[in-house]
Amino acid sequence: MDRHAKAVWKGNLKEGAGTLDLQSGVFSKQPYSFKGRFEDESGKTGTNPEELIAAAHAGCFAMQFSHFLAENGTPADKLDATAVVTLTPGTGITGSALTVVGTVPGIDTAKFKELAEKAKGECPVSRALGAIKITLDAKLA
Repeated sequence: MDRHAKAVWKGNLKEGAGTLDLQSGVFSKQPYSFKGRFEDESGKTGTNPEELIAAAHAGCFAMQFSHFLAENGTPADKLDATAVVTLTPGTGITGSALTVVGTVPGIDTAKFKELAEKAKGECPVSRALGAIKITLDAKLA
């Protein structure tokens, strides 16, 4: 199964700007720029590659974790997963910090954390991000 996204960039790195389109149509012609990527900590000037990687990582991890919880006989009522991707200018993407808070009836903390670690290691996006440090903070609600 292939998925695609399209990027259009006009101009040079610092003054240029671009748009991103997703195959699903969830967003179309979304702006991205140097400022939005490297200068605007608020994230309000448009998306950026790191934000999209963070979304992919959080989503993939939550799906993989839900699978392992169900296999364990303790399906989740809710998993609230976040990924924070760190970009260090001059170095590149250096890490992704996953955080998950779960509402999972019938599971103890140790098993919850064990399955969360397994999901962190086995979700396809984590595997694709193998060159960076991935951390996990997993808690029951």
